[in-house]
Amino acid sequence: MTPEELSLAISACLKDAVAAGEIALAASAVPEDVRVERPKNRDHGDWATNIALQLAKQAGTNPREFANVLGARLKSINGVSAVDIAGPGFLNITVDAAVAGTLAKTIVEAGKEYGTNAALAGRTVNMEFVSANPTGPLHIGHTRWAALGDSIARVLRASGADVTAEYYINDAGSQMNTFATSVYSRLHGLPVPDGGYPGQYISDLGHEVLTAHPDIRELTEVAALPVIRAAAYEAQMKDIKATLADFGVEFDVFFSEQELHDAGAIESAVARLREQGHVFDDGGAVWLRTTDFGDDKDRVLIRANGEPTYFAADAAYYLSKKDRGFTEKIYLLGADHHGYINRLKAIAAAAGDDPEVNIEVLIGQLVSVNGAKLSKRAGNIIELKDLIDWLGKDAVRYSLARFPADSPLTLDPELLKKHSNENPVFYVQYAHARSRGAARNAVAAGVERHVDGQESFDASLLDHATENELLSYLGSYPSVIAKAAELREPHRVARHLETIAGAYHRWYDACRIAPMGDEAVTDLNRTRLWLNDATSQVLANGLDLLGVSAPERM
Repeated sequence: MTPEELSLAISACLKDAVAAGEIALAASAVPEDVRVERPKNRDHGDWATNIALQLAKQAGTNPREFANVLGARLKSINGVSAVDIAGPGFLNITVDAAVAGTLAKTIVEAGKEYGTNAALAGRTVNMEFVSANPTGPLHIGHTRWAALGDSIARVLRASGADVTAEYYINDAGSQMNTFATSVYSRLHGLPVPDGGYPGQYISDLGHEVLTAHPDIRELTEVAALPVIRAAAYEAQMKDIKATLADFGVEFDVFFSEQELHDAGAIESAVARLREQGHVFDDGGAVWLRTTDFGDDKDRVLIRANGEPTYFAADAAYYLSKKDRGFTEKIYLLGADHHGYINRLKAIAAAAGDDPEVNIEVLIGQLVSVNGAKLSKRAGNIIELKDLIDWLGKDAVRYSLARFPADSPLTLDPELLKKHSNENPVFYVQYAHARSRGAARNAVAAGVERHVDGQESFDASLLDHATENELLSYLGSYPSVIAKAAELREPHRVARHLETIAGAYHRWYDACRIAPMGDEAVTDLNRTRLWLNDATSQVLANGLDLLGVSAPERM
């Protein structure tokens, strides 16, 4: 019995007690989801709930009387072997081993689908993250949202949401002209102009431009710059996409800001917002009255010289997302973007959306890596591709995923390179590799999950204390995924995988899967293989949500 199943069972018992007049509660006061948790002392049972303490006052009784009524009904549930009342009214519940053990078979049969749920079914989400300027390589400042953004998208999908991961390319504006001028200067052996982009990568881009356009040096600067801008931009985006692929990050859409301008979307957005009554003219400029929606000041959309602002592009981009059918828009921004929150929410409100429902802005704090070196290629930054080469994709991604986004983070390379239990990613990956090794050894010893084509599984045999513990954590996995999706917190998945890994290692040390020596293969061996393989599956599923591999051997 999983925690979710037990929660639903308790809720059903409550409803029955209310309907029978045993508990004086309005039907609407009975929660659909009753919280159950592991008691601190396992001698007190497998699960505990404080629902009696929560609802007794509303029912006009004391918690212990409430618990007595509910406990009597809980005892009749199939799979519950004992219910005890502790303290002021806590209900401690012991689950029948035979029922609990069936979870192992359920997990193996569900395979990659185990843990998925429908909590966010029907939700259509656009999630924008990374969105680095295409004027240079991805660097350490982009690593956190690359890892977390991709993992958040994965847990949202696992909970039933229809998610589009989107990268907004800031390929319009003066920085692109500066980028082109920097490459032009290097092509002609000139120093990069003041305010230009330094680094060897600019010279490398120059060589790529020259390969694509051998006569580029023969053109005048005016004629050459548009060609260089387009070719260098294409080459740099190719590098960014390759780095993201190496990091295991996939985007469904790469959205060009320049295309917004070219399609007249800026002018259209201003007109639409004016129709909503939120645009006004002052001092020759066009403004959006964002103070009506909690912003600290109104924002300029079109400058007095007729040039649109970045804010105007942000408004057009938001409307594009709305027009493409995304009811929820999630923005993942860096630590220096706190000021954008009210502006973006004001755009949503001005567009007729509910800023508390249709838009969500997540801010991530900075990450640093002890001992990381500046890129020889880029000169003044720590490149993401160098971190991948140095520490490995799995170590970086897992380490970034196991902490909340809003906490500053410093990674310790020495720890991440250790093959020991101190290293969290190694600890979890080793548990998976160990489980696969155990399965290979069991099969070599003649242990199979099926005998003569028939399943050989007896859940009642999984009655060791370590098996009960491991099954309980495997059973909690779906609810952890659902909570991680609800709160946009994939670190919950990472921490739960570490808990499962610990429980697996304790079980492995206490319970043999393969028989010793000449001992005959029994149903206990076969049933334990099911539990072993169930653990493998959950660890692999969870690691996949974090974009981390599940090795067969280590």
